[in-house]
Amino acid sequence: MMDETRPLADRMRPRRVDEFVGQSHLLGDERPLGAALAAGKPHSMVLWGPPGTGKTTLARIVAETADAEFLTLSAVMAGVKEIREAAALGRENRKLNRQTLLFVDEVHRFNKSQQDAFLPYIEDGTLLFIGATTENPSFELNNALLSRVRVYVLRALEAEDLGHLLDRTMLDGERGLGGRGLTLTAEAREAITRFADGDARAALGLLELAADLTPADGEIARALVEEAAAGGRPRFDKGGDQFYDLISALHKSVRGSAPDAALYWFARMLEGGCDPLYIARRVVRMASEDIGNADPRGLQIALDAWQAQERLGSPEGELAIAHAIVYLASVPKSNAVYKAYKAALADAREQGSLEVPMHLRNAPTRLMKDLGHGHAYRYAHDEPHAYAAGEQYLPEALAGRHYYQPTDQGLERRIAERLEWLAGLDAAAAKR
Repeated sequence: MMDETRPLADRMRPRRVDEFVGQSHLLGDERPLGAALAAGKPHSMVLWGPPGTGKTTLARIVAETADAEFLTLSAVMAGVKEIREAAALGRENRKLNRQTLLFVDEVHRFNKSQQDAFLPYIEDGTLLFIGATTENPSFELNNALLSRVRVYVLRALEAEDLGHLLDRTMLDGERGLGGRGLTLTAEAREAITRFADGDARAALGLLELAADLTPADGEIARALVEEAAAGGRPRFDKGGDQFYDLISALHKSVRGSAPDAALYWFARMLEGGCDPLYIARRVVRMASEDIGNADPRGLQIALDAWQAQERLGSPEGELAIAHAIVYLASVPKSNAVYKAYKAALADAREQGSLEVPMHLRNAPTRLMKDLGHGHAYRYAHDEPHAYAAGEQYLPEALAGRHYYQPTDQGLERRIAERLEWLAGLDAAAAKR
């Protein structure tokens, strides 16, 4: 008999690989994980992906495939003591020639010493280890643990996958809604797949709530789904991979001169709850790094947008940031100043404390003048074209070094022409 006190998402949890929805890139017959399960030879692994993509379900299926005892720990609640207790049970099961699968949810929350506690038990096969995480394992798990497991990346479910799951749930009379005489309209089905945003658990939660609001033998309508989904937002994990992926997409869209894409990623971040001032600060960075002297107005527009957000708040300030993003994405691009700065910084770090040439030194006292500070300095404004042709301003060890290489984009083309003309004056002075 169906236990209706359990959430629909838990009741509909797949029990076999053929019931699993999505992740075909992992579970196909020719894929490493799919092949391992088909052969009955599972291995220790870390499952990395967003919520609702099947990490816990997949761990249970692996345990079933291996006929292993399924143990679960939450890194939020457990510690080394619980790990050792699981290992002790694993040793007892080995005596009975049975495997023990330890599933660790939120494994990234374990610290380094706690992660190290798993190592001997994974190494000698006492435990078949499966960790689940929404965070990048490269940053959150230590190398010793990563070297002993395979990392599999789970993807957010496609709308087609979610729709298939909803259809199955509506027909399933044993665990789903098939015995309640309800129907799901095409519009409601589409709305659930959209609001769920790739999360199977969220999709079934919305379906269950909308079904509970629908009279017996009635029709689950789009309006009920929208009511159930009120307040929902797209996935946005502040400080996590999703956060940095979104700001990366925004920055690269600006750099790639794609204003429409840049606006979309900006809107995604706002809808997810990102602080607009954070985005404004990053837009200023884009103006210097990717537009530079090709259009110096970009930096001022970005700064104006930041100030507008500080003074006006939302939504007026956000419109100003959008203004700046579209402008930066649309104008000529140059990273010449960015590259020049990085090169100069590298020399400053690697060349040591090179002496300031005597003619460039400050000479506020008679003693310093007597020591030669500022001697033979040529005041550029008194020279033809306000330029001291042939003068050297770098330390002797770096004479002739060129950091800034202007492009032919926007205003920087004119800058390049002027610098080339000044270089000609230098060359003529050297011949005299």
